[in-house]
Amino acid sequence: MAPFEALYGRKCRSLLCWNDISETVTLGPQMIEDTVNQVRYIREKMREAQDRQKAYADQNRRDSEYQVGEKVLLKVSPMKGVMRFGQKGKLSPKFIGPYDIIERIGRLTYRLDLPNNLGKVHNVFHVSQLKRYVPDKSHVLDPEIIEVDETLSFEERPIKILDSKVRSTRNKDIKILKVLWSNQRTEEATWEAEDEMRKKYPELFD
Repeated sequence: MAPFEALYGRKCRSLLCWNDISETVTLGPQMIEDTVNQVRYIREKMREAQDRQKAYADQNRRDSEYQVGEKVLLKVSPMKGVMRFGQKGKLSPKFIGPYDIIERIGRLTYRLDLPNNLGKVHNVFHVSQLKRYVPDKSHVLDPEIIEVDETLSFEERPIKILDSKVRSTRNKDIKILKVLWSNQRTEEATWEAEDEMRKKYPELFD
């Protein structure tokens, strides 16, 4: 139902729904009872929607369990602040670590032994932010180099233009650049709009 109907107990008069102007207005205990019933109805519908979305999410979710003393990697998020044409590779998760698990809290959260340079980060994490440690230097980032903030995010900056070309759309031609970003390999370079890059990173064109 629309928020107006939930609040006032009747449909909003509009071109799509025009109720009789002479409709009766319910007051007193009856209005309270109707409001309680409306709230109960809305809660049931919200619960149904939440259960349906949870069922969709659970289809691709895997249960992971770690032991105290085990080493895990911690997921961090890159931020560029520009629109991407080619997203392959740039949005793949990056990890820092490994760090030791020093305590299990509840069924899905763990406390990690973080270094001093991550003192601003709360050291309790959900299992979805962790990955079992398997040595692979190409996917592990040094937090001292990338300067992870308290939200476990770090900024990626362009360091080199590898190529350029013109992308034709229905209305105009757009010049795009193949950009190599910090903390990324050459094969993970992405195509970006030149106008956006000049506006965001003018030092790249000096």
